[in-house]
Amino acid sequence: MTEPQPAPQPAPQEEAAGGAVSTSGDLADGQWHRLHPATPLLRGGLAFVAILGVILVNLRDVAIDIVFGGNDWDDEYDPITFILEHDYLGWVILAIIGGLVLSILAFYFSWRMHTFRITDELVEVRSGILFRTHRRGRLDRIQGINIVRPFLARLVGAAKLEVTVAGQDANIPLAYLSSGAADELRRQILWLASGSARTEATPAGAPAGSIVDQRVAELLAPELDPSLAAPESVVKMHPGRLAGSLLLSGTTVFVLIAAAVAISLIIRTGEAFFLFAFVPGIIGIGSFYVTRVTRSLRYSIASTPDGVRVGFGLLSTSNETLPPGRIHAVQVLQPLLWRPAGWWQVSINRASTSTAQGAAGQANTVILPVGTLADVRKVLELVLPGMVDEDSIALLERGLVSKGGDDGFVNSPRRAAPIRWFSWRRNGFAITSSAVLLRKGAIWRELVVVPQARIQSVALSRGPLLRRLRLATVRLHTVAGPISPRLGAIDQTVAVDFFQDAAAEAVAAGTADRSHRWRVPLAEPPAEPEQS
Repeated sequence: MTEPQPAPQPAPQEEAAGGAVSTSGDLADGQWHRLHPATPLLRGGLAFVAILGVILVNLRDVAIDIVFGGNDWDDEYDPITFILEHDYLGWVILAIIGGLVLSILAFYFSWRMHTFRITDELVEVRSGILFRTHRRGRLDRIQGINIVRPFLARLVGAAKLEVTVAGQDANIPLAYLSSGAADELRRQILWLASGSARTEATPAGAPAGSIVDQRVAELLAPELDPSLAAPESVVKMHPGRLAGSLLLSGTTVFVLIAAAVAISLIIRTGEAFFLFAFVPGIIGIGSFYVTRVTRSLRYSIASTPDGVRVGFGLLSTSNETLPPGRIHAVQVLQPLLWRPAGWWQVSINRASTSTAQGAAGQANTVILPVGTLADVRKVLELVLPGMVDEDSIALLERGLVSKGGDDGFVNSPRRAAPIRWFSWRRNGFAITSSAVLLRKGAIWRELVVVPQARIQSVALSRGPLLRRLRLATVRLHTVAGPISPRLGAIDQTVAVDFFQDAAAEAVAAGTADRSHRWRVPLAEPPAEPEQS
């Protein structure tokens, strides 16, 4: 297949105009651009506001004494008293003003020197005044694009765009851009990363109404654009289900145990001072629950032309696009306390790590904090596009809820019971045309799905105990992450066959994989010559 040649890249304006920066509205035109003018305030100016607030609070008592003629501050000799007694107030005010001026100039020049550009192959960012930094990320290694809108940034119409690239500490943040420019730039970057030719930017256009109306519209706007996603693909999280999952979590169990210990201590000793030892913990746990709820509200996941879009947040919002082929493993997990309600959690392995947390304050690898079996089915259809036929979906559902037996999985033999007391009937694997499924756990149910094209290697191992039981352990190697595709206590003969089959399927799938150029149409095979 012959890929289309990239469009001619415009000559960098830096070289042609002595470091000039483009002022055009198209931020993906191959030239250098600057960030949002409010960037210095959002990145560092708020710290000065906080410092000024602390100073004013400390001066409050002194100011009251001066206004009302009191002199109580003489008894406590502190720096403020020293300044007032020696008439250094004017010099201190001049020093503060000078420091503010220097800080403002430093932030201004830092903003002037912080530029970025998007070419047909790279995302580049350069920054620094005395010590210059130049970061580059290849478009074909982009693992996702995340747009985060902290609450204060939303008030001024700004957003942080982070390009996550494969590798450790390889992400490229653009903090901050205007909200509309961030959405448009994400579209342009994903378009170029998909292998398509450069397109003209779509002007965002200023919303009608006053600035206040614009900010209110942005605050109330949904994180997921309805025009990008098919309505039947959208999965949302019910607030009641979220609250229930928190109450049935391990954190709640720990809180109840701690409360029981505190009550027992008070009853045994008759002293209530033990409660004070739990005050910091109570405050921390309350903050944990509030954060989990506010971050998970307005959660949604849906399919877009450029991949899976995950959005969430009430005050500070986040939405990330995961392009096709960037998900290396999927895990569906059901804790024991969630089983009566039929709730599940879905996590993924990816080749990069975003600095932003995921929904419910969890790691950004958790793409469905809690959902029903129907929600899980929709999410798996989104993140595993090769398993959308009825047979594959039925096999996935049996992998989640089946107790074992003849259900399409190759399960462990009965002699594995000594090391898999409860789960040997469910402990098994299945290989489809596009993925490998590993199922384990009878108390905490777990299903791991690894796309064959993402398998990097296959390992087979046997320890002394497994050799005696004629069993083996198999493992699929993918990128590092919270999911470990590993399955133990498999019949040794079956494990050898699995090793060979999975390795062969992985090589074939990796050779045929074209997901990294998802917008480039596949070339049609040449027609066979007619027989004369």
